[in-house]
Amino acid sequence: WPQSSHSCLFSHHTTFTKISPATAATRLSMVASSTPETASATSSGEWSPSSWKDPAYVGKQMPVYDDQSELDDAVSDLERCAPLVFAGEVRSLHENLARACHGQGFLLMGGDCAEAFEEFNVDHIRDTFRVILQMSLVLTFGSAMPVIKVGRMAGQFAKPRSEPDEVKDGVALPSYRGDIINNEEFSEDGRRNNPHNMVKAYHQSAQTLNILRAFSTGGYADISRLHAWNLDFVEDTDEGSRYRKFANKVDESLRFMKAIGIDTADPTFTQTEFYTAHECLLLPYEQALTRMDSTTGKWYDCSAHMLWVGERTRDLDSAHLEFTRGIGNPLGVKISDKCTPEELIRIIDTMNPNNIPGRLTIVVRMGAEKVRKNLPGLIRAVQREGKSVLWISDPV
Repeated sequence: WPQSSHSCLFSHHTTFTKISPATAATRLSMVASSTPETASATSSGEWSPSSWKDPAYVGKQMPVYDDQSELDDAVSDLERCAPLVFAGEVRSLHENLARACHGQGFLLMGGDCAEAFEEFNVDHIRDTFRVILQMSLVLTFGSAMPVIKVGRMAGQFAKPRSEPDEVKDGVALPSYRGDIINNEEFSEDGRRNNPHNMVKAYHQSAQTLNILRAFSTGGYADISRLHAWNLDFVEDTDEGSRYRKFANKVDESLRFMKAIGIDTADPTFTQTEFYTAHECLLLPYEQALTRMDSTTGKWYDCSAHMLWVGERTRDLDSAHLEFTRGIGNPLGVKISDKCTPEELIRIIDTMNPNNIPGRLTIVVRMGAEKVRKNLPGLIRAVQREGKSVLWISDPV
């Protein structure tokens, strides 16, 4: 691997992998009419939170709502809601990712493929959180480098689909696109795109973030509790045994630090920074939670600390690229073996025109054989153009 590349981790379905250093488009229909910003977009490149609606941009994977007034009401409710995250937190993540771009850290991301309303409970959030804590501690101990912890949580509700409709027993209904849009139940009412699901997703995300903040700063993340982080279902497995041996080594290190006068009750040892991320897919929701930071005058999507654009919505004329290019959050873009080096450079230029370290992460989603064949050429192209990006692996 080239030196400008960097070890990092990324996961779906709470599985994790490490790599070493070295479709038909549909025009937007029935979108929110009220916006946090009234300035209109033009084809000359002017940006606003609503400029993605310009007919010049194509909105793929966007639901069609059958009642415009109902959509407007839901968006208006969201615009009156408090931010889920704050600009200072987003800037902190950006700074950490910038250091990782220069080989001074690792990125660990994990969580469910998609969150669901019915599956929401504190124990599930806690278990995901402590798995990430375990893995980050192992990585920190083994690499002697800081680990940036990001949860694919508190907003990962929308699901892209390869087909707009699902057919069962000769009956065709809209595809299930995640709880933020419609329901999994195969019925006309269940598959109706309901804009008020966005408000419900917001409130569940707020609860999730409250729980994560409590765990990360309220004592649960105290490194002295590392033995308690082991999940019950792995307690009697080989993996659980190896973790206990590792935890004993960390305990020895902590005892040594205490012996030489280091205060292990300091927040450095008892608290941790934890960030959230999700795919930027449902643009009315993202726009409604976009706010201008009063201290810098910059726009931030306050639905999450970090957002990424998926493989199906990363076209150069996409509404999703147009929206994300104007927000101050760290961004990601997912690529597969279909992405050419030339296309990747154009995407980078669109999403990070000023080549700011930590601004953009390339999420590589390929099988093992395709990675060996396609990834080196992409890395060489990025290096040749002098682009500053962070590479992370999304295992298949």
